[in-house]
Amino acid sequence: MSRIGRKPVELLDGAKAEVVAKEVVVRGPKGELKVLIPSGIAVKVEENQVIVEAKNQENQTKANHGLVRSLIANCVEGVTKGYKKTLKLVGTGYRVATKGAGIELAVGLSHKVDVTPRAGVKLSIEGNDTIHIEGIDKQSVGQQSAEIRAIKPPEPYLGKGIRYEDEVIIKKQGKTAA
Repeated sequence: MSRIGRKPVELLDGAKAEVVAKEVVVRGPKGELKVLIPSGIAVKVEENQVIVEAKNQENQTKANHGLVRSLIANCVEGVTKGYKKTLKLVGTGYRVATKGAGIELAVGLSHKVDVTPRAGVKLSIEGNDTIHIEGIDKQSVGQQSAEIRAIKPPEPYLGKGIRYEDEVIIKKQGKTAA
């Protein structure tokens, strides 16, 4: 039995959960998210908690037990607090500007790169070198930030590129004259 799966998910203030068919629907002040329940997993909503139980001891069911519990916990946090990631552009001439609902990046390529937001994700900029990605779905926010970072990842010699705000780049020494 999964250690994570055994912990009940506390419904934070303003969050409500219900089981509809093979889905758990979590509603809160910021929106609504759904989690699909795989076979072998039972979900109950009691008072202010969501309890996830495994129906059998098969390996796949044990793996899904903790996964479903974590996904429900992420949904509860998303609809109450939301998720936010911040990216920094480091490099001479690296800039970001708003373009409609999306953003436009100038990161040392021969052309500017347009980024359109995923469904349920809001892109905003601060200054001309900081990008904020916000939303209620943890996976969408993380995927959007990873896609933007992949446009120009930090390089190991000068550290230029797009990085997460708290990311530390370990720089290589480079060539030395003999």
